[in-house]
Amino acid sequence: MPLFHHGLSLSPSRHHHHLLPSTTTKKIVPILTMSFSASSPSQSQSPSPSLSAPQDSDNLKELLLTQVLKYHNQTKHSFTNYAKGPHGLDWANQPNPFRRYISAPLIPLFHLPTDNSNPNPSSTTDSPLYSSVFNALPSPKPISKSTVSQLFYDSLALSAWKTAGFSTWSLRVNPSSGNLHPTEAYIISPPVESISSSPFVAHYAPKEHSLEIRTQIPSWFLTNFFPENSFIIGFSSIFWREAWKYGERAFRYCNHDVGHAIAAVSMAAAGLGWDVKILDGLGYGDLKKLMGLEIFPEIEIPSRPIKGKIPQIEFEHPDCLLVVFPNGVGEFDVNYKELSSAISKFSELDWKGKPNVLSKGHVCWDIIYRTAEAVNKPLMVQNKFKFDPFQSSGLFSESSYKGLSLREVVRKRRSAVDMDGHTVMARETFYQILLHCLPSGSRSREKQGRELALPFRALCWDSEVHAALFVHRVVGLPKGLYFLVRNEEHFDDLRNATKSEFKWKKPEGCPDDLPLYELARGDCRELSKRLSCHQDIASDGCFSLGMVAHLEPTLRDMGAWMYPRLFWETGVLGQVLYLEAHAVGISATGIGCFFDDPVHEVFGLRGSNFQSLYHFTAGGPVLDKRIMSLPAYPGPGIDA
Repeated sequence: MPLFHHGLSLSPSRHHHHLLPSTTTKKIVPILTMSFSASSPSQSQSPSPSLSAPQDSDNLKELLLTQVLKYHNQTKHSFTNYAKGPHGLDWANQPNPFRRYISAPLIPLFHLPTDNSNPNPSSTTDSPLYSSVFNALPSPKPISKSTVSQLFYDSLALSAWKTAGFSTWSLRVNPSSGNLHPTEAYIISPPVESISSSPFVAHYAPKEHSLEIRTQIPSWFLTNFFPENSFIIGFSSIFWREAWKYGERAFRYCNHDVGHAIAAVSMAAAGLGWDVKILDGLGYGDLKKLMGLEIFPEIEIPSRPIKGKIPQIEFEHPDCLLVVFPNGVGEFDVNYKELSSAISKFSELDWKGKPNVLSKGHVCWDIIYRTAEAVNKPLMVQNKFKFDPFQSSGLFSESSYKGLSLREVVRKRRSAVDMDGHTVMARETFYQILLHCLPSGSRSREKQGRELALPFRALCWDSEVHAALFVHRVVGLPKGLYFLVRNEEHFDDLRNATKSEFKWKKPEGCPDDLPLYELARGDCRELSKRLSCHQDIASDGCFSLGMVAHLEPTLRDMGAWMYPRLFWETGVLGQVLYLEAHAVGISATGIGCFFDDPVHEVFGLRGSNFQSLYHFTAGGPVLDKRIMSLPAYPGPGIDA
């Protein structure tokens, strides 16, 4: 089955950069008078710190940080070395992209029309305009089988099947690196008629668009801690699915995908009038118990990468929990200590279903599991559940949008395989897209930083991710380098950390409340292509960008457990870019393959204070006519 890395070609000879041998080199061409070094990233082979030995809190915090920074540096790509990965794809052991819990009761969900041509006006399948949910959430719908179906259908379900030659593969509403889909989803819900007469935990099976009921839970569990008509969505990651193709760098991509899933659920929930927030005071052990993931055996991490039959690496690593609640319920608090105590009893519940086997053979990239262990968050009983009223996003050019419904945008979103190299974008459209990328929304000249606007409001920390932009084809805006400052508390640090010759000047026509700055003018198409692993797609669109995170200071201040959360934030931002591109009539693609330190050198960034974690491109897509599209869920009248 062909695989796509958010935009990888069907052809095996293109866009396979994670698999290139380390001897591959390219001549570096200076552009915009910027030079590069071809030095390799730091890949220290020193022994990993022991995380299980007794440590005082300061020593342990430093050990965990050391492990995370080691992983981050070891998995960088450079012009002379790619991060460690397989030298070819072991197709016989390609992981099954669909986790199932065998023998668990399977409850089919409703399938919905993609547009608003609903044959049953009395049902709740209508979808608001895409652009409207950024301004205000609609009145909340009640929890029912119909609305639960709609939530999953518009966030995590299949969006299409594709076929070419003898290969057939599925696409999903939530994008994934390599179309490998390491992210699994769960719902912890009150009783829902025609699903379960008791509160329950269920695993979502996207191929069947169904819920697998794993267990029933105490009737008081949700009502004791959350507002009426609230429920929880949980995410976990199967690292092996991503590591099969991308080796050590896979841990990064799994966490990008968690961010995409968070945003996908947030957007789908918004269409139903529901708000979403991460329950980030709970610890790793709480998440494991709540989602029934104690079923998986503990993995014994080897001292080096090993190959063989290692079924225990197919386990699911719990990532996060989202509480979904009706818009307008007002402020509420969550007692994490009591909630954790209640969850501790979940180990005693009767859990149904045995997880299916995904592959017969495996490769264990030890540093992934060592790093996953280092970033497991402890229970933080003092954490306060941060609730902020909904903040609308900035509106500058409403006419840029094509009048599509939310469902049409989220379900028809696709990752572009190639860009046409000639589609242009109006400056007003570019500014409008960036306004929807701001965490704080439209705040009357108040500084950006707090996560208040959709879908960033699901996150519970101030923004730590910025966008370094390569502008190629925006009418009315000079080609060159630009910077979107998404947390204005970082402005002085960013300006001091980047090259002294950069202008840091607001471009012409830029809205007052958009913190976008011109750095340098010039044709940077070749530059962006070379930095993104020589991929044409980075230069053939209207613009591309690197997501620059405030890395080491954030980890030192908050803890190593923030490392995956920085990638989640990039995934949320990437999902907005995907949806915005489709809503204005173009397309986009996430790019996980880029040369880390050369990107930093272009902007003058040194050390680990600011690091690029994810790249993106948007422009006019080139459709591959060899590929045929089929419905996601063919009905009885469709011959698929």
